[in-house]
Amino acid sequence: MQALIVLQDGKTFHGESFTGEGEIIGELVFNTSMTGYQEILTDPSYKGQIVTMTYPLIGNYGINPDDSESDKIHPEALIIREHTVNYSNWRAKTGLKEFLQSQGILGIENVDTRAVTRHLRTTGATMAIISTKDADPGTLLKKLEKASPAIVGIDLVKQVTCLEPYLWIDDQKIPININKLPPKKAGKKRVAVIDCGLKINQLRIFAELNCECIVLPYTATSEEILTVDPDGIFLSNGPGDPAALTELINTIKKLLGKKPIFGICLGHQVLSLALGSKTFKLKFGHRGGNQPGKNLCGCNVEITCENHGFAVDPSTINTDEVEITHINLNDNTIEGIRHKKIPAFSVQFHPENCPGPRDSQHIFKNFIELMENPKKEI
Repeated sequence: MQALIVLQDGKTFHGESFTGEGEIIGELVFNTSMTGYQEILTDPSYKGQIVTMTYPLIGNYGINPDDSESDKIHPEALIIREHTVNYSNWRAKTGLKEFLQSQGILGIENVDTRAVTRHLRTTGATMAIISTKDADPGTLLKKLEKASPAIVGIDLVKQVTCLEPYLWIDDQKIPININKLPPKKAGKKRVAVIDCGLKINQLRIFAELNCECIVLPYTATSEEILTVDPDGIFLSNGPGDPAALTELINTIKKLLGKKPIFGICLGHQVLSLALGSKTFKLKFGHRGGNQPGKNLCGCNVEITCENHGFAVDPSTINTDEVEITHINLNDNTIEGIRHKKIPAFSVQFHPENCPGPRDSQHIFKNFIELMENPKKEI
């Protein structure tokens, strides 16, 4: 089934749908990972986006129930060069095509993904429309101009956050009343997880590190967060423009210095905004499992997994109080910060390695150490 992709600047690309007919709008971005398409599809940070995979063969190891990072697909569509029909993996239960079709997500193949990527690197990530129903570029462009929601200034987190608090135990969500919580278990640290679009492996890593995770919606107030009596507060990753999350930013301002705070990706940006910095939209973002991040404290380089379209403006950081701890070696954007006086730090990349390298997983242990000793330098 023929499919037409029209970008906001009028550029068009042709492909074929391998999941059926449809017409959708989203921000067109690219991801440079060679593996991990299932984790990428189920990453809530991709809400509102159309993901183009630069690696040409996608689907060759199928889909299995254990590797999803949330309970649904979040990108609006997937664009690839070649869909592998006959997958091979003893863990696989279904194919990529069936997985996308089960949730009504468009999968487009036979696209010149190299050309798409080169165009986005030149002009920047842009809104786009994909259609199997309308083959007229002019009509589609008008639809895009009329309906296109701007990513900047839009709160996408409200579409992916949990609706009610829950306790994470043995890979299961247990609904809870935060006013009637059982006492903390001896020897365990309790983490209040602010769900901006978190990934399951973050909770699994905390569990492996002997932590009890209480997951709260991003709309939770500072009073509600403190009600669960956490040893630390974790700000998760998530989609969209961090500056649009004014209520959450104000909530974090009220919590600064009261409990150790650790943020990743969107959580890093929210913490930075709460500390007085500003953010800006990157030209085409960082999306892939091969981003080099330099740890300025340890003077070592870690290969990181990243997925973000915004970054912290270094010129707005109060260097008397906040230290830059990591930078991206591709463009020198900020990849990590820590406060010099209160227990709060964050990183821009995804240290939970799903998908991607495990170089940075030690950062979760740093947070455990900070909860044990809030005055410890990390």
